[in-house]
Amino acid sequence: MSDSSLTIRDIVARAVVAPISRPVRTAAGVIPAAPLVLLDVHTEQGITGHAYLFGYTPLTLVPLVKLAEQLGDVLRGKKVAPFERMKELDLRFRLLGTQGLLGMVLSGLDMAFWDILGKATGQPVVQLLGGEPRPIRAYDSYGFVDPKTDAADIQRSLDQGFQGIKIKVGVGTLAQDIASVSAVRQMIGPDIALMLDFNQSLGPTEACHRIEKLGQFDPYWVEEPVSAQDLQGHARVRASTRVPVQTGENWWFPRDMQRAISASASDFVMVDLMKIGGVSGWMAAAAQADAASLPLSSHIFIEASSHMLPVTPTCDWLEYLDFAGAILENPYAVINGAVCARGPGLGIAWNEEAIARHAVH
Repeated sequence: MSDSSLTIRDIVARAVVAPISRPVRTAAGVIPAAPLVLLDVHTEQGITGHAYLFGYTPLTLVPLVKLAEQLGDVLRGKKVAPFERMKELDLRFRLLGTQGLLGMVLSGLDMAFWDILGKATGQPVVQLLGGEPRPIRAYDSYGFVDPKTDAADIQRSLDQGFQGIKIKVGVGTLAQDIASVSAVRQMIGPDIALMLDFNQSLGPTEACHRIEKLGQFDPYWVEEPVSAQDLQGHARVRASTRVPVQTGENWWFPRDMQRAISASASDFVMVDLMKIGGVSGWMAAAAQADAASLPLSSHIFIEASSHMLPVTPTCDWLEYLDFAGAILENPYAVINGAVCARGPGLGIAWNEEAIARHAVH
């Protein structure tokens, strides 16, 4: 089937709250389960593209579903051409702006469009983009950890072959951070990468102070020590410490990334497919990271990210945080600490029985 013959017939969106293997305790609260919006883009030719959005809180689910359905009215009858559709929608919403819930839906639709193109040609998306599926090293992503109650989980991560572990810090006292980081470092040993995520919880002065004290535990990076929008604050923290600074999961589309690079805000970059503009936006972001020699890692969305990282010149880590596995027919697995893309398309198929159990009406 020719890609140029593919035409959008309808967009269907459904809300679910999917169970996850362990709650994620963050600076903004606990995520006990994953609020997701499942996107199905149906074509006149009978091929359906799948993607999902992570809503962070169930409060976003209804408006995300409504937005996606209303965009179906805008896109019906148009060709499945991701770059053209993104350009068209960017122009349509330029006065409003495409951050927030609208940006999430636009990015998700872009992922679904690429899924369609892959299915139409019988290829995984990574191959469509000129790469090939290969195992990408992953780190296991935790929230705040209790060294005693979480010890068995951390050991399980090591047994699965993960070469990196990320934990949250920054909400309690410095003494609590030191105790937690010290215990985890002792558990995993000196050769496993240890990432520390502050989740935007500090101001620049306090962040500099804490990172100086936590540097003794050899963190691979410190992530979002200050507000994601405070690029100058990130640059200040970066200049004050030898520990590399990571940020980027809250950048909206490639222009946000360009502003951060111009501000020298970080040593590493982390791209979120749902905020950077889907597959199309990621490709622009990957080019910027390459030009600036910045190692690029993914943020959540393990399935689609495993397709994008192999075509990212400065590919670093895949964040393993499985929010959708419970509602997929064949969840992506970790093999020897790595995740590998599969197809056709993004390799996503819904488990309709599970979706029915966890649906939000």
